Amino acid sequence: MKIVFLDAKTIGDDIDLSGFDALGEVTRYDFTTPEEAPERVKDADVLIINKVPVNEQTIHTAANLKLVCVTATGTNNLDKDYLASRGIAWRNVAGYSTETVTQHTFAMLFYLLEKLRYYDDYVKNGNYINDTCFTHFSEHFSELNGKTWGIIGLGAIGRRVAQIAEAFGAHVIYYSASGQPAQNGYTQVDFDTLLTTSDIISVHAPLNEYTENLLDKDAFAKMKKSCIFLNLGRGPIVVEQDLYDALITDEIAAAGLDVLCSEPPEYDNPLLTAKNCFVTPHIAWATKEARIRLMDIAVENLKGYMNHEIVNNVAK
Repeated sequence: MKIVFLDAKTIGDDIDLSGFDALGEVTRYDFTTPEEAPERVKDADVLIINKVPVNEQTIHTAANLKLVCVTATGTNNLDKDYLASRGIAWRNVAGYSTETVTQHTFAMLFYLLEKLRYYDDYVKNGNYINDTCFTHFSEHFSELNGKTWGIIGLGAIGRRVAQIAEAFGAHVIYYSASGQPAQNGYTQVDFDTLLTTSDIISVHAPLNEYTENLLDKDAFAKMKKSCIFLNLGRGPIVVEQDLYDALITDEIAAAGLDVLCSEPPEYDNPLLTAKNCFVTPHIAWATKEARIRLMDIAVENLKGYMNHEIVNNVAK
């Protein structure tokens, strides 16, 4: 069995991928463009991919292809209709990053909520040395206790965020863009109610026909001026220019983003210069522990396929 990694570097050089070597003949490419893919996949029985598009253009030469393993939960890069038309199976990985994405959600929140950039700069710029008081009050910040936290997407990550938010004393509400039935233990509200009543809004939803461009000019206009907005779902859920406008006009207080519409971003992405906007380079999923779990599950997915078992095939 010929196993081809098309973008192995997206997992990191510090992760052991040798578990695949026992399952077949492995070829690894660091990165692959859509133009390079047809030549690289033509002898493959199994593809291991993260972000490479898988469609007729990229894999039409792969006459022997039987399985596509996605080293992620999201599968927006797969043309599933085309795969089905050729009888090619696919597997993704769910549940590996719940704890790490939740952790990053709170890291982003507290960085913004407690004005940590300002206070760190205040000390390191020498201002604290010359202060007459032992403390400093110029930038006010608030407790999470008693705040309303609105969650868009109450899947595994959304539920874990909700649990921890409640432990801090926050009141949690959520909105299901796809109209899923209410979940026990949490208050489901309509979109407008979530927008108008939440002090913090965090996105943990997949990108689909229900969520694309969901957060636009009209949505930001309905949020509280004190609202902190966090996106840890997918970049295109947000209209980036509209978020930039909301930040520079003080329609909302701050934003924390781990995902953007284009990754890496273009030089002219307006959010790179927006005030009170904290951006990280899509790292919420990427603790070493999470990446080890990810590849362990991917190996089991391939073993399961070889044993005619369906393992971790989650339609996202």
